[in-house]
Amino acid sequence: MKRTIALVLLGLAGTATAQDADTWLLKVGVHEVNPKSDNGRLANGALHADVSGEVRPTITAEYLIAPEWGVEVLASWPFRHEVSLNGAKAASVKHLPPTVSLQYHFNPAGKWSPFVGLGLNYTYFFGEHTTGPLQGHKLSLDNSFGAAVHLGVDYRMDNAWIVTVDARWMSIDAKAKVDGADVGTVHIDPFVYGIAIGRKF
Repeated sequence: MKRTIALVLLGLAGTATAQDADTWLLKVGVHEVNPKSDNGRLANGALHADVSGEVRPTITAEYLIAPEWGVEVLASWPFRHEVSLNGAKAASVKHLPPTVSLQYHFNPAGKWSPFVGLGLNYTYFFGEHTTGPLQGHKLSLDNSFGAAVHLGVDYRMDNAWIVTVDARWMSIDAKAKVDGADVGTVHIDPFVYGIAIGRKF
């Protein structure tokens, strides 16, 4: 009886250790933020806004609640975008898009594991610089909260290392002000594409 209890306890300890070893998934990658084509009209419709895309390094940390479920936080190097008004370059702006998502992994123990996620994005704008038609004027963009959707697939190289290809959509709508006056909302709403390599801990 004692031997049976000891074997059971050893088995439970081994299971707990295995789960602890796969609690975190850290990834480093590169992603492109690609704003939608029509970014809104400003100044009562007189100005058509266009926001350029940008590629930057990213890092994610995912806490695995269970083999299938995880909570992921996305961070990145600041993205820089050119803003054009009626086709003329008018400003540049930087932003950071930290995003928290609840994710479901369809085949966590398999070689290929597709996943989906739904979460919240917070976009922090800074470093606005004006030129061209806005030269000499102060531009500011309000920070934005919005929904975020995440799709991707993990390829398991071994028990620890993973390669991920993914895509996100983020709702980013920023109110724009010129010299303190509200001139409208810039609708960025980008798709974000990328690749990353990660490791479970």
